Amino acid sequence: MRYEEIGKDLFIKNREKLKAKLKPNSVVVVCSNDIMPTNADGTMPFRQNSNLLYLSGIDQEESVLIMAPDFPDPKFREVLFVRETSELIAIWEGHKYTMDEATETSGIQTIMWNDKFEQTLNTILAESEHIYLYNNEHIRNGSEVETRTDRFNNWCHSKYSNYEFERLAPLIYDLRNKKEPREIELLQTACDITNKGFRRVLAFTKPGVWEYEIEAEYQHEFIRNRSRGFGYSPIIAGGNNANVLHYVENNDPLKDGDLLLMDVGAEYANYNADMTRTIPVNGRFTKRQREVYNAVLRVKKGATELLRPGSAIPEYHKAVGEMMTKELIDLGLISSEDVRNENPDWPAYKKYFMHGTSHHLGLDVHDVSSVYCEFAPGMVFTVEPGIYIPEEGIGIRLEDDIVITEEGHINLMKDIPLEAEEIEDLMNA
Repeated sequence: MRYEEIGKDLFIKNREKLKAKLKPNSVVVVCSNDIMPTNADGTMPFRQNSNLLYLSGIDQEESVLIMAPDFPDPKFREVLFVRETSELIAIWEGHKYTMDEATETSGIQTIMWNDKFEQTLNTILAESEHIYLYNNEHIRNGSEVETRTDRFNNWCHSKYSNYEFERLAPLIYDLRNKKEPREIELLQTACDITNKGFRRVLAFTKPGVWEYEIEAEYQHEFIRNRSRGFGYSPIIAGGNNANVLHYVENNDPLKDGDLLLMDVGAEYANYNADMTRTIPVNGRFTKRQREVYNAVLRVKKGATELLRPGSAIPEYHKAVGEMMTKELIDLGLISSEDVRNENPDWPAYKKYFMHGTSHHLGLDVHDVSSVYCEFAPGMVFTVEPGIYIPEEGIGIRLEDDIVITEEGHINLMKDIPLEAEEIEDLMNA
C-alpha cells in the first residue's frame, strides 16, 4: 500500500469490541467492495469497504471476513478469505496478499483462499444461530448500485432462510464513531497533508489562474505525501461559484477582487481530512469580504467550543443558529423583525446559512453515526459554518476537524492558516 503500515493491534481491538456486542452463537460476515466498472474494460480506483477495513485492515478486493466468537473450534472463530494469486495475476495486476501477509496485516490466524468460503461458512453456521449482515443504513445513502455486500446478503438470505438475521450496522456504527488513538493519528496525518496542500495553493493563487489548476496543485501535494489524493470530490469555487454548495466543476478562471472557496481534504490510509478555507484571489480581502469572513470565523470558534461531551447534534445546531443569527443581523443581511416572524422549521438565518455545521468524520467523510447520539470522547466532527450572499458575489465557509476529548476538544487542523491576517501575509510573502 502507498501508506505506511497501520498495525494489526488496531484491528484486533476493533474485532474484540464488536464481539462484545454480539448475541451468543452469532456469525458476522463482512465483504469487501467491488472494483467498480466505468466503460468498456475500464475501472474506477478501488476503495475498500470501510467496515471490512475497520475490522481487518485488509485493503484488497474480493476479501471476506467471518467472525464466529463462540464456535467450538478456535481456528474458525476468525477466518479471513482473500483472493488466491498466481503468476498471471502478478504480471497483469501486481502483488496480492499472501496468507502470511494477510495475518500480519489483520492479526487473524486463519487465512483461506476464496474457493473455501462456502464450505467454511456452512461448517460454521451448523453450530450457530444468528447471522449478522451489513446493510448501508447511512441516512444520506441514495445509491441504486448493487454492491458485493448486497449480492452476498441476497444469496445468504435465500440459502439460510431458517436462521435469525441481525443488523450489523447499528453495532459497528456505534463502534466506529468513537475513534481509537491510532485512528486519530491517521486522521492527523491526513490533516497534515491537507495543510501542505493549502500552503502550496496560497503561494500559487492569483488572478487568471483557473480553478482546475488549483485542484491540480492540491492533488500534486497530496500524492507526493503518500495520499491517494482527495478524500472526496474537491470544491474549488471562485466568486459566485462558492454559492453553489456542491460545486465540483472547477472549470472557471479566478478573477481579481473575488474570493476563492476551497472545500478539500486529503485521504490517508482510508481516513479522510475535510477542510474548507476561503481566500482572496488577489491576496487582499476587501472591507466587506473581511467583515463577512470574520463573522463566519466567530461562529466557527463559538461552535467549536460547544463540541464537548454531553451535547448532541440537534441542540448543537440550534445553538449555532443563534450565533449565526446575531452575526447576520450585524452584517445587515437580516433584521430583528425577520427573526420575530421566522418559520421555526426554516429560521431566518437559513437564507444565508442553509446547511448544517458539523458531521462525523473518519473512514467515511460523512462518517457513520446517529445524529441523536451524545457527543463523547473519541468522536471526530467537522465544524463548517458559512455565509453565502449571491447578490454580493460572496460565499465564505471555514472548516476544521475536531476531536472531542474528556476535557473538551482538539483541533486536528490547528496548524492550517485560518485568520484573515495570516492568510494575507502568506499570500503576499
